[in-house]
Amino acid sequence: MSQSDGRPPGRVPGGERHRGAVTLRNRAIPTSTADQRLLDSRGRGDWKTKDAWRALRILSEFVEGFDTLADLPPAVSVFGSARSKPDSLECRLAEELGGALARAGYAVITGGGPGVMEAANRGASEAGGLSVGLGIELPFEQGLNDWVDLAIDFRYFFARKTMFVKYAQAFVVLPGGFGTMDELFEALTLVQTGKVTRFPVVLMGVDYWSGLLDWLRDAMAGEGKIGPADLELICLTDDVDEAVRHIVEAEAVLSAEQEAIREEAVARVAADQRAAADAAPEGPGARRAGER
Repeated sequence: MSQSDGRPPGRVPGGERHRGAVTLRNRAIPTSTADQRLLDSRGRGDWKTKDAWRALRILSEFVEGFDTLADLPPAVSVFGSARSKPDSLECRLAEELGGALARAGYAVITGGGPGVMEAANRGASEAGGLSVGLGIELPFEQGLNDWVDLAIDFRYFFARKTMFVKYAQAFVVLPGGFGTMDELFEALTLVQTGKVTRFPVVLMGVDYWSGLLDWLRDAMAGEGKIGPADLELICLTDDVDEAVRHIVEAEAVLSAEQEAIREEAVARVAADQRAAADAAPEGPGARRAGER
């Protein structure tokens, strides 16, 4: 017999975890995540039998991500703490930023969770823009916030992180913890090493980030671990309009550079074709006509 709330006897409400297309609840939730099992070196005896299947699962996450996001309009990835309160400065900035990006024609991509991510998704959605959430399987399930229009749940961090970069024209990073730092420094490394071209990285929250930037300048650049130009990869501001303008201008510069490269390539091909035509020997008929 069921209890008055409709649950079978002995069943109590539990957590919920999303694993790709699968939803797990209560006792079905495993004690570890897919990432933990992949990176755990203690089970080496299982590698030959299990890792081949994991490779297919990883491939499926890339295929799902590429297929789902291929038609995404120009987008900006926004990062920040899931622990930020709705009335915090960073959440207010994130909501305002999401709306400004949407009005500028950008979709907004977040991790789909609460805090800063939810605020950015809400701002974009309320401004009529496309709000995207890329969730991740975690031991403590966060769940996707209610302002996400398009969502993908990932098992593996590296597949998810690829989507953040591949389908975004810029990163905006608000105050956050280790995960936010991870995304920030990965983006800076990709730009510094030329893996991505003219990828604006904007930090919002001057008071929060100033200490880090002082350390980057005084310790890292001061000891030659990075160059002075590397510090210019970061735009620090609390002004939403300035952040959006920085992104729009960087995209315009990149588009102009790409157009110039295309025009140069077309001109080079045309010049090569003219040179080849001028250097071609005369045909047999032309030589006989000259001899007569």
